[in-house]
Amino acid sequence: MNPDYKNWVPKGILYVLAFFAFLCYVVTFSLQRLLQTGTKRVLLSSFFLISAVILTAIFLWMARMYRAFSYEGKRKLSKGVVEGLADYVEVPDNGSVLDVGCGSGALSIAVAKKNPTANVMGIDRWGKEYASYSKNLCEENARAENVFNVQFTEGDAINLNFPDESFDAVTSNYVYHNITGVNRQKLLLETLRLVKKGGSFAIHDIFSRGKYGDMETFICNLRDMGYRDVRLVDTTDGIFMTKREAAMYSLRHSAILCGKK
Repeated sequence: MNPDYKNWVPKGILYVLAFFAFLCYVVTFSLQRLLQTGTKRVLLSSFFLISAVILTAIFLWMARMYRAFSYEGKRKLSKGVVEGLADYVEVPDNGSVLDVGCGSGALSIAVAKKNPTANVMGIDRWGKEYASYSKNLCEENARAENVFNVQFTEGDAINLNFPDESFDAVTSNYVYHNITGVNRQKLLLETLRLVKKGGSFAIHDIFSRGKYGDMETFICNLRDMGYRDVRLVDTTDGIFMTKREAAMYSLRHSAILCGKK
């Protein structure tokens, strides 16, 4: 059995875009045949034709993203990001790791494979926004990879139900930028409180000023709080992807916030 880590671009969206683009083309053609020449025909035909072209462009863009993110495709961007991030997760022998927002379990399993003596826990709320992800999917993927030092449970990044300093390492991949209506720097602090003294963190996300505010000041504050070796590692400069790919796939400002407590 092969693991199924899904795709960051849901296939259903591609089907919906293709259907409505096709429908707009059909309506445009029908209006040309059914309506007599006049302002109404021109306006309606133009509207549906422009809509069809826009939907087609969006479909082609997202189809390209789908191919790039696919674990089965040539580029395998998602696989490279997950396995690359796992290399930044520092875990002592027999240590414990928390993966916040584990989705399909890809990062949790990658960390567990690289650290066979560690105990890795992946948590997610598996909301309707990503209906193809589930706890059962994560567990099936772990079995498919023959990885048994990982477990999955429900959890919420906004309110992590663990005592302070519960884990030797915490990690996360492209999660917090999806959470709206909250201060994302506070979300980071909520995660970092779980790191044991001497433990480490590696959080990959889109750290734009619009989403996170001033990260340079935040990093300085972490250092003042006693965190060590805190830095942002740009992952769009050839580490995980190129600048062009980051711009094309809406992943600009991707970086790893990493350090030790």
